[in-house]
Amino acid sequence: MKPKSRVEKKTWHEEHERTLNLGARVADAVAKGMGSWNFIIIQTLLVAIWMGMNVVGFCYHWDVYPFILLNLVFSTQAAYAAPIIMMAQNRQSDRDRLQANADYQTNIDAKNEIEELQRRLNQIETEKLDKLIRLLEEMKAAK
Repeated sequence: MKPKSRVEKKTWHEEHERTLNLGARVADAVAKGMGSWNFIIIQTLLVAIWMGMNVVGFCYHWDVYPFILLNLVFSTQAAYAAPIIMMAQNRQSDRDRLQANADYQTNIDAKNEIEELQRRLNQIETEKLDKLIRLLEEMKAAK
């Protein structure tokens, strides 16, 4: 087992995460949150409560049927959600590209290592055959 070096090389993912700015981190967090079941369930409950409070009439009706204010809230949410989600998708595309490049480099390194091993094995085989030929010639000369 080889000893750990003091400075270990970071993976492509760690290096990519290190370069993120605040906007990219926020876009990822918002897209992750909006793409979850928790968000859908909480939003459904809030809409049901909103509609219930405005239909039943136990309190002041701030958004009577057909819920124009609720539609405005959803339109505003959609206006911000779509670009944020697209930003997160673009970043995912960048991550995929970085991962593909890292995989490609790993494959190239592995190929070079395999070729070097093959050269060494061929060299060992040649040396063994040369030694065998020398031994046979020595045996032939000794007779």
